[in-house]
Amino acid sequence: MLKVSAKKQKRYTFRLDPDQGQIVWESKKLRIIPIENIKELREGADARYYREQFQLAQRFEDRWLTIVYVLDGGYKTLHLIAATRDVFQMWDITLRRLYAVRQKLMNGLGETDVRQAVWEKHIWRSAAADGAADQKLDFDEVERMCRRLNINPSREDLLRRFKQADVKNRRYLDFGDFQRFVQALKARPEIDNLYNRLTFGCGGVLTFEAFQRFMLLSQKSSLGEAELQRVFLRYACDSSREGSFSPLQNSLELAVHSPETGEDRSSSPKTTLPTCPGDSSTLSMRSLTSIASMSMSLKAFTSFLLSTDNSAFADQHGRIHHDMSRPLPDYYISSSHNTYLVGHQLVGESTIEGYIRALLHSCRSVELDIYDGEDEPVIYHGHTLTSKVPLRDTCVAINKYAFVASPYPIIISAEIHASIPQQDMIAIIMREVFGDALVCAPIDDQPQVEVLPSPEDLKYRILLKAKNLYVSDKDNLRESEVIVDTESSSTEASASDMDLGEDLRQEWRKARETEAEAIKDLKSEFKRARNVLKRVRSPRADTLLLPSSPRPETRELAPVQQSPQKVKMSPALVALLVYTVGVKCRGLNKKEVYAPEHMFSLSESTANRILKQAMMDLIKHDRTHLVRIYPKGTRIGSTNYEPHRYWSAGAQLVAINWQTTDLGYMLNHAMFQRNGRAGYVLKPLALRSQDKHLLSKRTRHVLEIHMISAQQLPRPKDSLGREVVDRSIIDPYVEVSLHIPDWPQASAPVPPESALFNPHAGLTGETQVAATSARTVSCRTSIVKNNGFNPMWDEQLSLPFDLVGDMRDLVFVRFAVRQDGASDEEPLAVYCASLGSLNLGYRHLPLHDAQLSQYLFSTLFVKLDIRDI
Repeated sequence: MLKVSAKKQKRYTFRLDPDQGQIVWESKKLRIIPIENIKELREGADARYYREQFQLAQRFEDRWLTIVYVLDGGYKTLHLIAATRDVFQMWDITLRRLYAVRQKLMNGLGETDVRQAVWEKHIWRSAAADGAADQKLDFDEVERMCRRLNINPSREDLLRRFKQADVKNRRYLDFGDFQRFVQALKARPEIDNLYNRLTFGCGGVLTFEAFQRFMLLSQKSSLGEAELQRVFLRYACDSSREGSFSPLQNSLELAVHSPETGEDRSSSPKTTLPTCPGDSSTLSMRSLTSIASMSMSLKAFTSFLLSTDNSAFADQHGRIHHDMSRPLPDYYISSSHNTYLVGHQLVGESTIEGYIRALLHSCRSVELDIYDGEDEPVIYHGHTLTSKVPLRDTCVAINKYAFVASPYPIIISAEIHASIPQQDMIAIIMREVFGDALVCAPIDDQPQVEVLPSPEDLKYRILLKAKNLYVSDKDNLRESEVIVDTESSSTEASASDMDLGEDLRQEWRKARETEAEAIKDLKSEFKRARNVLKRVRSPRADTLLLPSSPRPETRELAPVQQSPQKVKMSPALVALLVYTVGVKCRGLNKKEVYAPEHMFSLSESTANRILKQAMMDLIKHDRTHLVRIYPKGTRIGSTNYEPHRYWSAGAQLVAINWQTTDLGYMLNHAMFQRNGRAGYVLKPLALRSQDKHLLSKRTRHVLEIHMISAQQLPRPKDSLGREVVDRSIIDPYVEVSLHIPDWPQASAPVPPESALFNPHAGLTGETQVAATSARTVSCRTSIVKNNGFNPMWDEQLSLPFDLVGDMRDLVFVRFAVRQDGASDEEPLAVYCASLGSLNLGYRHLPLHDAQLSQYLFSTLFVKLDIRDI
């Protein structure tokens, strides 16, 4: 196929390896794309943006395939043009099917036998790539395979295992022998011990009574007896008739062959993917049998522990649905900052990719920085060297991907830096592209907004949020504040009067920036006017100015303003501001009144000051109004703050740089995995209710973690995505950190409403509720030497924390698997969740890489409990 980029086009031979799950091609080096690293597949018209960007003809469109994937910590794209339509369809269909299988396995745990089959084929093919092309593994090849698997048993122990698997004594292992070998290698003595404890006194079998006791006492299950019986029957068999039922009755065969090459795959074993023992089709067969005669075998119990029925994540597959009929301020809303950037804040690239990535991950608020373009408005990070992208292209991308992942409303947070004519264009473009989805009037036809509508009311709708300068003018903004949009994420002054000195300094800096920008614009206008004047006066220009000739462009002769006049907004643009009208924050005291639709943005620095001095005031305001928080302008590397700090004050739109997968991004991802990844999560009751006593309740707890074992930890990879196998076996340990947000100080007396955040009153301990600063508590296990395949820790860890208002949803726990001697490097694997969405008891935690793509085979086995103090 033809590989296309902005610089060149070159033909390569691409191979799709279904067993190892990767795309391979030879460039200067061997290149691979693991299928689980693929984030999106686009074809034809869906990839038109790139075809037009590369200035390639439309005739290539029906053979165009774009693969968006993550490698070496960053997003990358591969653009391919197939030689024929048939080749394109073969690749597109096969790749999508393989991708679907991988995605299913990466969506939490479960599918135990499918996962096992895929893993066996992956390891078998990896061994073949290392030299066992004859479909046989001798002892040396098995030894190399073990090193690839991250395990380093003694040679004597390995030889013993090899001979046990070589039942025919042929001195090599075929695929059947190999399956026996890895089955023994993957033995789980920790689960054997747990099973033996549970079945002690029950004749060595797990009866329903023993299972029920385990679920209620260890797993803290809230399921009733009927639900527990249904779960038990998915995995149990009739113990009175041994072998009467096999949970693996059905299988899913993934047959992949190439009609072009006619490749004969009979020499290698078929890729057969059995169904999970928990398949619902088997339930009715066993429900007819008396539950008293049923029992759960060790293998079935292991399958249960790894299944979605025993998921660590309480909201697995969106089973817990939030009430979506409450007003918008009652929800946290997944939000992005500088969505158009995919890298650095000063020199990064502006592209529609940022919007596509965010929207496909259920982001519900995206940001536009809009400036004048040559013909139509453009988007980029003002006063920087970032590239520009047309507003129309961005709106088309938003419209296409807005509701793919979630049906709930999109809020476009726009910073308008455009002239009045181009503001008119903004309104025209948005109306043309978004059509009826764009909210242009109250949905209930009421002339005045009393309460903001709910996400349910606004399904499949798009709202524009921008600063309304007409409203700001009524608030007596100064001339400089009208000319320059004060909501710029790089220049906005303080939004409160709490720190007058800092505000004055920021206003002075802003005025200097405004003055410099005005001088620059004035010089540009004079230069443009001189050029036009020269062109008009030249003899050539005079001869060209015939009556039938068009007059020169007059917009370049716009007169320079002799005296400053207030720049207002385009009425067409103002008409699009309905439920999200941007205003300046004038303080949060009782004298300041905001309409329900009024919404202000606070910089990270300003929000931090409010958390320290007036957190309760912000909580009260956020019960009825939307507030957006954004990162400070000094985060030029697109790093993130920790968003749970601002969620604890009730702020709904806490904007994150989605291009940076750091701790802040990880906490945001963990929060919005909930509620079926709808992008809207209901705030805790203490932040929604008017009952002040909820926020006066402080409790202390300890998170108890029994760190038992890990399974098949990943090896480090190089920049090309290949496993680094020449290193020594890793020595892993686990670091656990608990991230606790800012809490309002519950021990302080709640002041009267009239005293809450009054900038004219002294902020004393008697009249103001102080906050407890955010903090992190962490601990770690010991190091397991020479075993990254199935390390055992069997250690107890304890992390103390406190809660206000029982807001467990806002405390996050992060598990990071690290390699001894590489504490400064990225963790080998991570898992992060809020305590409010984490099930207790014995759980397998699915592990992810630094970009939060789930590893197919890597897990942590832990027991979790929360003890009250």
